[in-house]
Amino acid sequence: MTRLALLALPLAALAAPLPAAASETNDTVAVLNDPAMQDRMADTISAIVGALMQMPVGPLAEAVARVDPESDAAYIPADATLGELAGRDPDYADRMGDDVRASARMAGHAASAMATYAPVLKEMARDLAAQWERERAAARR
Repeated sequence: MTRLALLALPLAALAAPLPAAASETNDTVAVLNDPAMQDRMADTISAIVGALMQMPVGPLAEAVARVDPESDAAYIPADATLGELAGRDPDYADRMGDDVRASARMAGHAASAMATYAPVLKEMARDLAAQWERERAAARR
């Protein structure tokens, strides 16, 4: 009987009213499906990655080499950047931005589908919870 109660918990959670969550879901769907927002997210990631790739790492490598003279850090040039060490090409930041844009579009499609199916899933959960209650009551007779 305890196992049935544990199995019913997710059903009860799905069937519970969630007006605030529904509103937040609609907002999230709208944001993820907004091409301007997708561009802003992509541009932001592109700018951050571009800046990181230009970050000088020579002073950090020098500090590491002082602590551990046997490390490879001793061979890093003083003016090296993170991008040079990572071996990334100059277009890496732009490709990362494109990937973020595509990911945001896919997340928007997935969120839209979930928002569309949520009422059906919620109704199924209510039906299953009601069926469980009927079965439980029948077992007690």
